Parts: sequence; C-alpha cells; structure tokens
Amino acid sequence: MVISLSVVVLLAIVLVMMIRSGSIKTGSAFVAALLGFFLASSGLGPTINNVLSEITASISKISF
Repeated sequence: MVISLSVVVLLAIVLVMMIRSGSIKTGSAFVAALLGFFLASSGLGPTINNVLSEITASISKISF
C-alpha cells in the first residue's frame, strides 16, 4: 500500500509538471487519468500491481 501510494503521488507530480510546462494538455491528462482508473479495475490491474511490486523489490535489493 505504501509503495502504490508513493507511485500515485509521483505520477501526480509528473502529470502536474507536464500540464504546467505545456507538454500535455488538460484534456489529455484527464483521459490518461480515466484510463488509469479503468485499467486498475480491469483484469490487468492485479498483473500491473504484481509487476510494479517486483520492480520495486528488485530496485530495493540494489546496494549503492
């Protein structure tokens, strides 16, 4: 839960920065957000969550 909340916050920050810089328009951002909500509620939601969890686990194992 903490990781997915962090990803949501990070993506929200990136989206706001893209809207403010003009590289993405508000309508496109709204469509992208709706796509994310519908994708999360589809059958691919758990698969995407598992992939993100595995990537996060792999990154956390890297020692700098």
